[in-house]
Amino acid sequence: MKNYKRILLKLSGESLAGSDPQGINPEALMNFANQIKSIATMNVEIAIVIGGGNIFRGMQGVGKGFDRVTGDQMGMLATVINSLALQSALESIGTSCKVFTSIRMEPIAEFYSKQKAIKALSQKEIVIIAGGTGNPYFTTDSASALRAIELEVDGYFKATRVDGVYSADPEKDPTATKYDTLTYKEAISKNLKIMDMTAFALCSENNVPIIVYNGNDPENIKKILRGEKVGTTVK
Repeated sequence: MKNYKRILLKLSGESLAGSDPQGINPEALMNFANQIKSIATMNVEIAIVIGGGNIFRGMQGVGKGFDRVTGDQMGMLATVINSLALQSALESIGTSCKVFTSIRMEPIAEFYSKQKAIKALSQKEIVIIAGGTGNPYFTTDSASALRAIELEVDGYFKATRVDGVYSADPEKDPTATKYDTLTYKEAISKNLKIMDMTAFALCSENNVPIIVYNGNDPENIKKILRGEKVGTTVK
């Protein structure tokens, strides 16, 4: 098994919608809950950040006349809804879980701090951190990269719809080439859209390995944790 003792798992809000156009699909939700439960049994500490795009995306709101700050705040609340849904799903299958928020929302969830989150992780609780960074103009990619650094994880796991990083969008370009490994510099020079540049810069400057994989296959993350070559690793 590779040396992943603590990981940050980044899930998109759209992944919770599953085959539905928006909202939370119960089947997709339970798929991820079961994945997370299965890797927790591998003695890995797991922190999770979920996007909110299945409910509301701030930038889409701006295009429809919303103030940017208000739109981003609505997006932050969407991530809280998703986080509470995942917490409920995990607890329904007997997995201990705690949700923290980056903005005060007691009694819905506890206010985030590094110390409290690490204590929960050390007690083998799944930690879900909602609310982005708590500030507008930052994506959940940036929020998850920030939490990965704060929590001193061994890997940033980004679940996507495709099985790694490609030279172009494989859903649009059938000739796109998949990369097994990349350096941060290669990813920048090739202009590969792994995540937003703020998030990527945070990971690069703090040497946090980024593992991009297909999150729809429940076996993929377990294979990566066992050291098998799945997805793309950027380091």
